[in-house]
This record gives sequence, C-alpha cells and structure tokens, in this order.
Amino acid sequence: MNLSNILISTAVVAAVGLVIAILLSIAEKIFHVDVDEREIQVRESLAGNNCGACGFAGCDALAKAIVKGEAPINACPPAGKSGAEKIAEIMGAEAGEFIRQTAYVKCSGTCDKRKQTYNYFGTKSCKSVSVAPGEGTRTCAYGCLGYGECVHVCDNKAIRIVNGKAVIESELCVACGKCIKACPKNLIEFVPYDSKYRVQCTNRQKGKAVRVNCEAGCLGCGMCQRNCPENAITVENNIAKIDYAKCVSCGLCAEKCPTKVIRIFE
Repeated sequence: MNLSNILISTAVVAAVGLVIAILLSIAEKIFHVDVDEREIQVRESLAGNNCGACGFAGCDALAKAIVKGEAPINACPPAGKSGAEKIAEIMGAEAGEFIRQTAYVKCSGTCDKRKQTYNYFGTKSCKSVSVAPGEGTRTCAYGCLGYGECVHVCDNKAIRIVNGKAVIESELCVACGKCIKACPKNLIEFVPYDSKYRVQCTNRQKGKAVRVNCEAGCLGCGMCQRNCPENAITVENNIAKIDYAKCVSCGLCAEKCPTKVIRIFE
C-alpha cells in the first residue's frame, strides 16, 4: 500500500467520523430531554434497592413520580424516615407521617405443630413444593413450606428458617417487599414495626379441620373479636385480622385466643 492510499483511507475515516459526530450532535439537540435537577437529588436520597415496594418500576421511576407530584414524598419504605425527610427538604414540602413497616410471616406451624405427610425429593424450593401433591409435604396446605424462597431474596439477611418455618427479624427488615413477592403461599405481609400483637395463621378452614392439620392454627372462633374493646379485630374467612389503626395493644385478644395464634412481638 503506497502513501497516497494511506492518505485517502485516513481522509475517508476522518470524514465518516466527522459526519457521525455532526449527526449525533443534531440528534442530541432534537431528542434532548431536560432533567429536573431535583429528580437526581431525590434519586440519590432513595434506598437504591429497585425493589418495587413503592409500586413503581424501580428508584428512577419513583424519583420522577415524586418530582412530578405523582407519588408521596415518603413512598420509599427502605429509605425510612431519614430518606423521607431529605426528599422533603429537596422538594420544599412536608415529609408527612412515616410509619415504619416490617414484614412478618402469617404462620405459626413449626415442625412440632404440623405433621409430615410424605418425603419430598424434588427441587428444594418453595415454588416447586407448592405444586407438589397436597401443596406441600405437611398436613396444613396453607402454612410455610420452609424451603427459604424468602431467605434467598432478602438482601438484608433478615429472614431465616427456624424449625421448618420462616422467621423475620424485624430490626433488620427494611420493608422492601421482595419476600412478599417470593412467597408462593402469600404468607408474608407488612405490619407496623411497633405492632405488638400479630395473627400467625392463614388457614381458612373451619375449627375441626384446622385442629387436625395444625395444632397452632386459627379456629375462626371469634373469641378475639368478641373480647376486643376497640373493635380492632374481625374474623374474615375463618381468620382473625387486626386493624392496627384501632389496636391499642391491650393484649385481650392474645389472652382469649384458645390456640395462642395471636402472639406478642417485642
């Protein structure tokens, strides 16, 4: 290859590069979207988990929604009260009341409370076991399967399997909601962090059937509902449910529960 060919090739490459640069510059001006500086600041104040607990598709989407006024300032549970206060300062608004939430497992059926019906040799995951015969290997088809699907998705190591059942350490939980999405039995839900009494059962069967399948299940007897002075408990689908906005933590529900499925958390 002689010198003239080299020079021609160099000129062609330079010309192509120049044309591309001009086209990119034009495209940038045509398609440029102004980004509100507050959006970047709000994004930095969020937890960064991209967990979807806020109801949006990640932290970027939530930051945009907050700046546009389409989401509340305290919409990010993992960011906590401090995060909400930072965002409120950025937005020049009130942070609003922040009630810390924690996930908890609505099951008290440990290995000693539920009987093993057969030995399972398939994939060791809750999703796989949930579609096995009987929807699991234990007598209560509503209870925790104990294979730790929730444990694997928890970034804060707030969940462990104890005696065949998932247990959540509230102090470590940031309410990201990943465990709730992972549980095929829908056994996990959010409750106020400082809630003292919680119902640990989801078995919708009636009294006798519950007793046969689990020694610690809710009988749907209504004793808690009848004895609650604040009308904070109702029995729906044979399961007691606490309205924490009304509950004053008097403890009568736990005291009257015949199976002690309403337990105290401290």
